[in-house]
Amino acid sequence: MAASSLDASTGNSMLAGLNCTDNVHLVIGTNPLAAARCAQSLAAGAHPVVVAPETAELHYGLQRRIDDGSVKWVREAFADEHLFRLGREEVGGVVDAVFVTAGASREELGPHISSLCKRNRIPVNVVDAPHLCTFSLLSVHSDGPLQIGVTTNGRGCKLASRIRREIASSLPPNLGAACQRFGEARRRIQQHDEKAGLSEPTLGDLDDSVDQSALFNKLVTEEDVRNRRMRWLSQVCEYWPLKKLASVADHDVDRLLEAYAGTAAAEKARDGRDFDSSPGGRPKGRIILAGSGPGHPDLLTRATYNAIQTADLILADKLVPSGVLDLIPRRTPVEIARKFPGNADQAQDELLAAALAAASAGKTVLRLKQGDPFIYGRGGEELAHFRQHGFDAPGAVTVLPGVTSALSAPLFAAIPATQRDVADQVLICTGTGKRGKAPSPPEYVPSRTVVFLMALHRIVGLVRELTTPIEDDETESPDPNNTTASQLQTKTPSSRALWPLSTPCAVIERASCPDQRVIRTTLAHVAEAIEAEGSRPPGLLVVGRSCEFLHPREKGRAWAVEEGFRGLDELGGGGGMMAAVQGLALGA
Repeated sequence: MAASSLDASTGNSMLAGLNCTDNVHLVIGTNPLAAARCAQSLAAGAHPVVVAPETAELHYGLQRRIDDGSVKWVREAFADEHLFRLGREEVGGVVDAVFVTAGASREELGPHISSLCKRNRIPVNVVDAPHLCTFSLLSVHSDGPLQIGVTTNGRGCKLASRIRREIASSLPPNLGAACQRFGEARRRIQQHDEKAGLSEPTLGDLDDSVDQSALFNKLVTEEDVRNRRMRWLSQVCEYWPLKKLASVADHDVDRLLEAYAGTAAAEKARDGRDFDSSPGGRPKGRIILAGSGPGHPDLLTRATYNAIQTADLILADKLVPSGVLDLIPRRTPVEIARKFPGNADQAQDELLAAALAAASAGKTVLRLKQGDPFIYGRGGEELAHFRQHGFDAPGAVTVLPGVTSALSAPLFAAIPATQRDVADQVLICTGTGKRGKAPSPPEYVPSRTVVFLMALHRIVGLVRELTTPIEDDETESPDPNNTTASQLQTKTPSSRALWPLSTPCAVIERASCPDQRVIRTTLAHVAEAIEAEGSRPPGLLVVGRSCEFLHPREKGRAWAVEEGFRGLDELGGGGGMMAAVQGLALGA
């Protein structure tokens, strides 16, 4: 049963899901609300007990449940002793919760019961009297194991129900079944790991209230067998659009749990045995490499939008946002990359193999990437690979640009990458090199803005590399976060200019999406800020004086957090691409 404990100091609640199996809930009253409370109690696995005199007029729904035996009726006026003798034997007869459903006609009863319950630590809910409650019920949408609760903490009248309906209607069907399937996948992984002697608990891994940690995208090495499949499952849940998750079937879960290394698809991608590039071979289609921009669908180029509408197969990176994937016609098959830290190369091989196979069969394949395909998107590697496997004729492979987050994300965070008298150059860097190795850190230039992509999962190591004199080859360590101070002291320091810890910086996550977040801070505090605020991938780090040109730092404040983005929607109801989505929904 979903509930919330009231916080008198703020007026808001700590929301919680209560395990009420076999609890005894005392319901005082016989009106329609009493019937509703009994229904909620039964749905949570509890045993409701109604206390009301023999002469009370029962609501027909309540009468029906009493007649079928699912609700017990104690035919007496309420007495204090009911709280201490009608409960479970294992807790000394004390009831587990009390619901007072009587209205204004029982004004004296509500305060008395509330006071008695509070003195004896019994959770109590009194209708229309938030000040008398120690918990309140939420307006709940349930779909199998998935429950979504909304509360206005007694201030919104029926508004909570309206909001709950709006949220529920926006969700794809079968999402509850998907939760069940992924829970089963998790159980299977755990069982497999236990049999293999690999099981080890992960803090917060089962707690829905904990957001992704700052190390969510940290590299999973080949040796870290225990974490590989569980990390992949977590990444699927984080990155795949809800519609895609809701469409996952049992056989898809089996495929998700397959081993990656040495798969047939990977072998085919490496040597090209499956693809006949001879003049007399199968008719060839074409391959389109396109960037989807940072997130908002209105930032697509028209060329990429046209490619989305006409492709026979779409192979998308996991970071392509749901708003863009929603533009894909329902008839078009979509595959999402199975990439996660430690599995990128195998997943890349799978996509390349699928693209070559479909194009060799005469289909038009769209390889859809986030941002721009040639800005840390492996676009050059993919183009070279396709050319090596016979797609080297003019027009066989087309590359379409995309708006890169390296330049657009700072803009959406009101950070001018270049600014007269502040920053006259921009440097785009990766925070993580091939196989997790740390690239050489850039030297400090006061008039430079540096944008780091793929860096937040190793922010401690990155800050140390920027601000600490270390030997150049120190950055070849596969895990710079674990480099000790004594190891650093054995190296000969480099002569590059170091970044001051006071340098302004900003973390920008999910740029141009509705849940965009910006953390403004300095190099001295950025690691602490990310650790405290958690992770909302994908994200990047901007460093330089331009970060505080339009947002001067507040004195005495280590960091500031800004939530949300509506900049494009406010220009005209979502723009052309979102209108196109509505048109597809009506005409598909």
